[in-house]
Amino acid sequence: MKYGVILAFIGILGSLGWALFFMLKKDDAGASRDKKMARALALRVAISILLFASLLLAWKLGYIQPTGISAGQ
Repeated sequence: MKYGVILAFIGILGSLGWALFFMLKKDDAGASRDKKMARALALRVAISILLFASLLLAWKLGYIQPTGISAGQ
């Protein structure tokens, strides 16, 4: 589970990096650049939703347990 979360975060950061690359890229086809940037950002959202859903499922199935942080100590 830990490695899956780490891979998801790497995928999210990689997708943000690709979106930044396409945003800053200088070329003549602006519409193509915008489509690639939007696709990279949509992939980031999809990975984030998949990560959240898998964490909820793992909690529901008992693979992970919430520990909580005690604020009064």
